[in-house]
Amino acid sequence: MDKFIVRGGTRLCGEVRISGAKNAAVAIIPAAILSDGVCRLENIPAISDVTNSLIILKEMGAEVKRIDANTIEIDPRNISSYIVPHEMANRMRASYYLIGALLGKFSKAKVAMPGGCDLGPRPIDQHLKGFEALGANITIDGGMVGVSADRLLGAPVYLDVVSVGATINIMIAAVKARGLTIIENAAKEPHIVDLANFLNSMGADIRGAGTDVIKIRGVDHLDGTTYSIIPDQIEAGTYMAAAAATRGDVTIKNVIPKHLESISAKLIEAGAEVIEYDDAVRVFANGRLNKCVIKTMPHPGFPTDMQPQISTMLATATGTSIISEGIWDNRFRYVEQLVRMGAEITVDGKVAVISGVDELKGAPVKANDLRAGAAMLIAGMMATGVTEITDIHYIERGYEDVVNKFCSLGADIERVTTPSPIAKIG
Repeated sequence: MDKFIVRGGTRLCGEVRISGAKNAAVAIIPAAILSDGVCRLENIPAISDVTNSLIILKEMGAEVKRIDANTIEIDPRNISSYIVPHEMANRMRASYYLIGALLGKFSKAKVAMPGGCDLGPRPIDQHLKGFEALGANITIDGGMVGVSADRLLGAPVYLDVVSVGATINIMIAAVKARGLTIIENAAKEPHIVDLANFLNSMGADIRGAGTDVIKIRGVDHLDGTTYSIIPDQIEAGTYMAAAAATRGDVTIKNVIPKHLESISAKLIEAGAEVIEYDDAVRVFANGRLNKCVIKTMPHPGFPTDMQPQISTMLATATGTSIISEGIWDNRFRYVEQLVRMGAEITVDGKVAVISGVDELKGAPVKANDLRAGAAMLIAGMMATGVTEITDIHYIERGYEDVVNKFCSLGADIERVTTPSPIAKIG
């Protein structure tokens, strides 16, 4: 069994470099299927979600070559299958982007429902609504989603709710559809803009990404390209929260400060100092933080993927903080772990009330999901004593070299492997 051992009580100080964005990479890698040439992707994060994406493409027939730790080449021209079975898709949540990619390439796809973190129901009804608008027929049988069309045709698509996944999937499918597709009420996250820029670099015609109306004029052919992924907004935010939570002084490099504005604003509200540079931010805090009120919302609002980390930071702030979760139903499952460490938090539905305590104390905890795992790391660094974190595979889904990065800032974290308990016989 793999786990992290965190010895807390150390201020984080120094510099850390942010990796490429997980959420961009897991969309861009499937989108490379649409290319009629080789795609060279740079600044790819070395995380398990990326590894699993590449394994799926290789099993489908793509040639994947790793140039270095953060650069890969994908040649999708030998992909002949439009089917992604359960054993492939269950490795990761973002496997549903393969539906849009294969539909765009072959005008048909059959993909198992995705796996990933359990944050509550992940309906793909808006994805399917978009595919139907483009002329596809939908079947769902035995956990497999089938989509097929004689030829995809551009069409207007209005999303009933702002959905990052649906926006991305419809964009990917519509790139080679005949005519004009208009996505209204589209999500505006930075990785959606990154995906559009990647597709445009291959010859796609996408305009309006980053606004709530995206227009895609279909093209017949997409060339190979060389493209560098944007920095990871959530990884950057995690180190920002950790710096403030430990009353440290950290410069986070290789970021786009504009992508971090909603996070920076709440850190400043809580009493931390945030200084922006061209491609870096410095976060420092000299004393105990203040209470804060936060509601997670689609971009440019405060990101749901930062909610557990910020809530953990506020566990030792003065006063009472209120956190409202506007995206996922199960995002507060990690609270039970913080309570084990001495936090005073009550949850009512999608609202958490955090009464700040003087300190957290080390305890055995687990990572319920990717961002909850990051929160446990922050809690362990804040706490007195030793914290043991299990289920760390969730953390390694989305954070590259997380132990070494935090240790370079002064944290005391060790990754250990212990034998799984085996019942004695006789």
